[in-house]
Amino acid sequence: MKANLGILTAVAIFFCFAVPAVAHHGFDTEYNANKKVKLTGVVTKVEWLNPHMRVYIDVTDEAGNVTNWNLELTSPNTVRRQGWGPKDLLAGEKVIFEAYAGKAVETRGALARISKAATPDKPLFIAGGPEQPGFPKQQ
Repeated sequence: MKANLGILTAVAIFFCFAVPAVAHHGFDTEYNANKKVKLTGVVTKVEWLNPHMRVYIDVTDEAGNVTNWNLELTSPNTVRRQGWGPKDLLAGEKVIFEAYAGKAVETRGALARISKAATPDKPLFIAGGPEQPGFPKQQ
């Protein structure tokens, strides 16, 4: 009986730790590190949700076709620690962004950098945060 209880406990512990590890994805699983794009568009939505924030941006090509990009960031907590708040980027604002395109769906990307089109030299977010060149210094 004790052996069965020990095995059952070991199996339960294994699944408690294994399931979250399998559920989280790595960058290389979803995104193409060799396909970085730089585009201009208009923000349609900003989601401050865990485990990753998302920014949706409509990009219009030269033919007038609009494509909505679904861009993933890090956690809202990490973004806030970099100095970006919920009112710093709103739907309707024109932005310039750099992202790594998705492997399965190219327009589902990992956001690398974003700034408002009016102030391109003042990024709101740079993946990796303050240690990255060009990141605004906190006052």
